[in-house]
Amino acid sequence: MLLASLQDVTFGYGDVPCLEMANIEVHSGEFIAVTGQNGASKSTLLKLALRLLHPWQGKVNLSPTNVNGDKLAVAYVPQQIAAFNSGFPSQVTEFVRSGLYSQRLNWFRRLSPDAKQAADEAMKSMGVWELRNRRIGELSGGQKQRICIARALAMSPDLFVLDEPTTGMDKESRKDFYKLMREQIDQHGKTVVIVTHNLTELDGMLDRIISLERREEGGWKCCTTTSCSGHFSPAESLR
Repeated sequence: MLLASLQDVTFGYGDVPCLEMANIEVHSGEFIAVTGQNGASKSTLLKLALRLLHPWQGKVNLSPTNVNGDKLAVAYVPQQIAAFNSGFPSQVTEFVRSGLYSQRLNWFRRLSPDAKQAADEAMKSMGVWELRNRRIGELSGGQKQRICIARALAMSPDLFVLDEPTTGMDKESRKDFYKLMREQIDQHGKTVVIVTHNLTELDGMLDRIISLERREEGGWKCCTTTSCSGHFSPAESLR
C-alpha cells in the first residue's frame, strides 16, 4: 500500500529552491534510508512528505488510512532533539507516555495497564529504563534522542519517520536500534523511513535507499532510488 509520495515536487526557502522535481514513494512494510551530503535537504524532504511543509510545485500525498483501513498513525522524530532545555519539567516516564495520550485525544482519561506496559517496554528497548524518573532537561543529547524514540515506539505507529535517530549512539547501540526497527517491520508490519549516513551498518536490513544528489545541469537536488534486494544495486533515477 502506498503510504506517502512526492510527485515532481519543488520547494525552497526564500526564493531559492533546494529540492526540484523530487519524486519518492513510501510503501507499507518497507525499511527505507534517506541519504545525501550535508545540506542536501533530507530533513526538508521528510517534512514535505508529512505535509509539515507545502511544496511550491508538485503534489504530496499522505494516506489517511493504514492497510487495515484505520487512521494512519505516524511517529516523527526530528533531528533537533537537544532543544529540551535544563528547565524542561517533565520526567522521562511522563514524556514517553504522552504519545499514548495524543493517540487517544483525551488527557483526562487514565492510561490502561497495557498502555503503561507498552511505554515501559519501549523505554527498556531503548536502554533508558534507568532514566525513567529523571527530568528530561537533565539528560544528555544522546539520552534525549533515545527517549524520543522510546516515545515513538510506545505509540506503535504505522509509519516511523526518523531524522538521524542514532545521533549520540555508539556502534553497538546503533546496531541494536537498526535490528529493532527491522523487527518492527517484519513482526508488526510497520514502515520505517530513516535519515542516516551509516549505510554500511544497515547492509542487509534495508529495502530501499532514497538519495539526494545534485543535478548535473545545476545546483539543485533531486531524488534517486536504489533497490536493496540482496546488496545495494545501481541507483535508478526517478527524475
